[in-house]
Amino acid sequence: MKSLAYSVLLFASLSSSCWAQISTADQLDQQGLAATCANCHGTNGKGLPNASIPLISQLSSEELLAQLLAYKSGNRAGTLMPQLTKGYTDAQLESIANQLGQKP
Repeated sequence: MKSLAYSVLLFASLSSSCWAQISTADQLDQQGLAATCANCHGTNGKGLPNASIPLISQLSSEELLAQLLAYKSGNRAGTLMPQLTKGYTDAQLESIANQLGQKP
């Protein structure tokens, strides 16, 4: 009976450890995708001094995703964004929008 209890505890411990690693990997992936936006939009979308690039830090995740998908589909015109968004899957764009839409 003790061995069964130890097995259950070991399984529960390993499961939570694995889940934490997966969650961390997902968070790092999401942060990495969103970091690509910083080149033009500044860190966390807060803009760059004297830049003509729109600030995106005030937009919600839903607003960001709608804009990204509009660029990707061609429903919104742009110079660089339509090309960039076509390089991402819809799931990756959602991940970027979720990351940048988080407010502290």
